[in-house]
Amino acid sequence: MSETMFASAYKEIFPFWEKISETDREYICQNSYVFTYSKGENIHDGSECSGVILVRSGSLRLSMMSDEGKDITLYRLHKGDLCMLSASCVLDAITFDVFVDVEEESECFVISGAAFAAVSERNPDIRIFALETAVSRFSDVMWVMQQILFMSMDKRLAIFLSDESARTGSDTIPLTHGQIARYMGSAREVVSRMLKYFANEGIVEVSRGGVTILDKKRLRKLAL
Repeated sequence: MSETMFASAYKEIFPFWEKISETDREYICQNSYVFTYSKGENIHDGSECSGVILVRSGSLRLSMMSDEGKDITLYRLHKGDLCMLSASCVLDAITFDVFVDVEEESECFVISGAAFAAVSERNPDIRIFALETAVSRFSDVMWVMQQILFMSMDKRLAIFLSDESARTGSDTIPLTHGQIARYMGSAREVVSRMLKYFANEGIVEVSRGGVTILDKKRLRKLAL
């Protein structure tokens, strides 16, 4: 992809783009790459600075993993979203390992972490943007922790199904029980039992194609 195409995309998402020098803009574009990732692929395991990732299409999942191998979904990234937590060389405060996995085939622009860090050293606006972007995502992380620690399972599941329906614009959530459990940081057996309860109450219908919401009003009431 040409540098002009990168520049056009970055102008739309980076508020600092017009404030930095043409030389720095060119340097960022020269150190940008287009990658197409396959579903299920791990693109960042926390061991190195993978760079700044801009999702052009598809979906990515960010998670943390315990010493016992249990992972917790922190949040997911979709078209137009930016990932800064994969660029530990840009944000020195990131001292924990974050994993980035591909949920569905995705095309991403990736800016070299070293290049982005070098330019940010010369431009405070970039460093401020990077910090603000990371901090904005920590509110998502805290919301996940709040649900896991303080909310009942039926409420957490109702929130998840409602949010997925709103995000996709569909009453059918095409996810397996295992996928839902992983996103919620729970066990598949627990999710299956709760979905069975929801189904018996006429709130959802469970099938091989996923979960279909039948009674949005009652689901929203459970989510409150």
